[in-house]
Amino acid sequence: MTERQTEGQEQTLLVFNCHEGWVYQLGCLGFKMDIVVGLGGRYKSGWDERMRPVPANSRLVTLKDAVASPTEYYCIIAHNTTDLLDVKSRSEPRLIVLHTMLAGRAAEEKTSVSPAKLRDVLHRYLELVGGHAVATSPDKGKSWGFTEDTVSFGVDVNEYPDYSGRDACGLRICNFINSRRKILMWDFHERAFGAVPVRLVGHNPGMAGVQAADNFEHLKKLLASHRFYIHTAEPRYEAGFNMSTVEAMAAGMPVLGNRHPTSPVEHGVSGFLSDEPAQLGEYARQLLADRELAVSMGRQARKTAMREFSIERFREGFLKSIETARKKRLNRTVEPPEARLRPVCTNNG
Repeated sequence: MTERQTEGQEQTLLVFNCHEGWVYQLGCLGFKMDIVVGLGGRYKSGWDERMRPVPANSRLVTLKDAVASPTEYYCIIAHNTTDLLDVKSRSEPRLIVLHTMLAGRAAEEKTSVSPAKLRDVLHRYLELVGGHAVATSPDKGKSWGFTEDTVSFGVDVNEYPDYSGRDACGLRICNFINSRRKILMWDFHERAFGAVPVRLVGHNPGMAGVQAADNFEHLKKLLASHRFYIHTAEPRYEAGFNMSTVEAMAAGMPVLGNRHPTSPVEHGVSGFLSDEPAQLGEYARQLLADRELAVSMGRQARKTAMREFSIERFREGFLKSIETARKKRLNRTVEPPEARLRPVCTNNG
């Protein structure tokens, strides 16, 4: 550990809010944080306390205040190129986090700009300003052409109550399902689980009876009480896991989904995978009928979360990403004119 890392609490990060769950995990780094809220394009302008509490040693700021702040930030953490352009007048190192697959983002936004063009523009801009890109999964980084650095989600399994699986019902957590049906393989989801009880949780306007959790404590109780978790995703557009999947595994839930090449689920051990909707539905009914099987498989899922997605692993990896961003900023070429970059959204908020 470097001397800087042991004194992280004396430094401040400037972080754009993309997704409260992801930003919340930055609290483990030991920095102070100014978190930019009030940004456009989000269903809630401020920080959504239903998702997570504001991280310790953090304050919420407007973009205007962040741009004008006298604080010398240790690093600026962005999630799309609009964020990068918003802080073009600041001199600090900057890092962009790639939360989505390039093809998935292009499909969701229905942009007329080709994925190749989006990728090339982002590469060019980061080269000019000395910026660094880190992906939340290897396939996301590969899709954007950034394979140097991957830091997956981090969870602290000790934050989650003991799993009971007492509710004979599946659980799935996701936002804006109707606009992401293709990415989430929602038709497949409905064919597989249409005949079994499943609770949907998240911000989904237009879907009757679907609500977000009241707060983080409520979310953890839902993970502890439901029998299994569901994650389905089209491999061309999305990874085989997201933060909610990792949290479910950390909570001790077995996971059901399609046979995605990057799924962390071991079939028959920590959950069930199938590309046949009828078979996946049968696996769901098997878990609904056998709570002890769910507990046993969930125990293996928790071990996977501890091994592959520990908060310590995230902390070590992301601190290295920040240091890489600082080195690249020192070696930058020239600050590009604003006209050289069109906004390219890469966040999943």
